[in-house]
Amino acid sequence: MAIVCGIDPGTATIGFGFIEVLPNGDMRALEYGAIKTSKNDSTSKRLLVLYQELQTLLKKYNPQTAAVEKLYFQQNTTTALAVGQARGVILLAFEQANIEIGEYSPNEVKQAITGYGFADKNQMQEMTRILLNLSKKPTPDDAADALAIAITHINSQIARL
Repeated sequence: MAIVCGIDPGTATIGFGFIEVLPNGDMRALEYGAIKTSKNDSTSKRLLVLYQELQTLLKKYNPQTAAVEKLYFQQNTTTALAVGQARGVILLAFEQANIEIGEYSPNEVKQAITGYGFADKNQMQEMTRILLNLSKKPTPDDAADALAIAITHINSQIARL
């Protein structure tokens, strides 16, 4: 058995998901949700909250491997810089915990989950629900994205798990 962590990085909301890969190859969601930071806090305070919350989750689930969405932006460089800072904290936390890291672009995740690199949120949530045999679509969107990132990593690393 292996436990995989998926992270959808952000500054205000960071999606996370932990999936257990069973010996028969089935996947089971252990926990998913979002770490939220206050817009009233300084950037450094928000990054500290993210780091501390992620460390707590990593200690609880002790994943063997993890995956993070690659930074992607079209026009808003301010948002890209903030997300880049969050990604740095996330990558640091994984490295400190000696967790192997995979990185996937949004299109790679969409392709892996739905077979279509431009799938919409609803398609992604439904396929994630089906793949994890959940009774309802995972929410919030950030958590659903994190689970999809973890599934993408599992499928790309299956021989190693």
